[in-house]
Amino acid sequence: MSYGALGLVEVLGSCNAVVVLDQMLKTSNVEFRTWHTKCGGHATVFLSGDVAAVKAAVDSVKENPPCEIIAAAVISAPSGETARLVEEEEEKHHK
Repeated sequence: MSYGALGLVEVLGSCNAVVVLDQMLKTSNVEFRTWHTKCGGHATVFLSGDVAAVKAAVDSVKENPPCEIIAAAVISAPSGETARLVEEEEEKHHK
């Protein structure tokens, strides 16, 4: 699968991840892909869409954070390997 852009936002806690996701989905025409949790409670939300929409969504939580944002990034035209990484996470969570 190819993506126009991927957005990633890392927060502390699953609840915060859902709040951040909700804000981004309400801000732009983006699609939730998956999320990844790590030890220590860190959660990363992945979303996709066209570059402008993903950038607007990620910028919305950076500019008006509902919680502490640990890291945020927008990857335009992600490589096939990067897309595969996201798809593998999707398969883990959406079986």
